[in-house]
Amino acid sequence: MEFPKDLKYTKEHEWVKVEGSIATVGITDYAQDSLGDVVYVELPQEGGSVTKNEPFGVVESVKAVSDLYSPLSGSVHEVNDSIIDSPEVINEDPYGDAWMIKIEINSPDDLEDLLNSEEYAKFIEEEK
Repeated sequence: MEFPKDLKYTKEHEWVKVEGSIATVGITDYAQDSLGDVVYVELPQEGGSVTKNEPFGVVESVKAVSDLYSPLSGSVHEVNDSIIDSPEVINEDPYGDAWMIKIEINSPDDLEDLLNSEEYAKFIEEEK
């Protein structure tokens, strides 16, 4: 299982890549592996807002339905519509083509609560 070092992570199993004031968000390799084959994704509309630690969408697999939690507060800058039509990409490339939304960050302070790759890996081990 991989946890790229250039990303930040949440305890709800989302990853975050920050570039300037934009944060790209997706679910981790661990999350997609735990869910199994992803069959459906529901994401917010561009231009809407998301709130830190609040659900912004849903991912459904053959095993379960799970809420997606926003790691940051801000406005939805972009939505990856391609994974709505092809949700299986989440299982194939969780850190690449399967990004979910891009958020215009309201408060950089929100980033302080995120885990680095080592902290996230340790969290996963403790959760098992």
